Amino acid sequence: MSLDLVIRPAGRADLPAVLALYAQPDFDAGQVLDLPAAERLFDRFAAYPNYVLYVALQGEAVVGTFALLVMDNLGHRGTPSAVMEDVVVAQAAQGSGVGRAMVAQAIALCRDKGCYKLALSSNLRRERAHAFYEALGFERHGYSYRILL
Repeated sequence: MSLDLVIRPAGRADLPAVLALYAQPDFDAGQVLDLPAAERLFDRFAAYPNYVLYVALQGEAVVGTFALLVMDNLGHRGTPSAVMEDVVVAQAAQGSGVGRAMVAQAIALCRDKGCYKLALSSNLRRERAHAFYEALGFERHGYSYRILL
């Protein structure tokens, strides 16, 4: 089966489809921003020089999304690092290679920017996602901490 996938930076017009992906039960289970709030936050992305929301399209349909932040560092001799967040694939497209293509795109973007690492985090309950990331070569590394505010 041909994937016929295009991965590109998202535009404001893509936000309803992105919010629908986030609303899936295995991601944010319907607990998503309303469109005006999402548009305001999307507009703030422009303030960050290397923070981009991407969409994966099959034809006209948005079937996946992820955000990628490439950060400059003073440590690591100034070598940038990257964080991939909010990785989600439409339920109907899961297992078809969309997630794999999105991660490959993120890795290529990070290599092009000279990053020394690409990090991501995943909710503890998302065991299928953990297995997916490990199958792509990601390693569990260190600990993740948070404070709920």
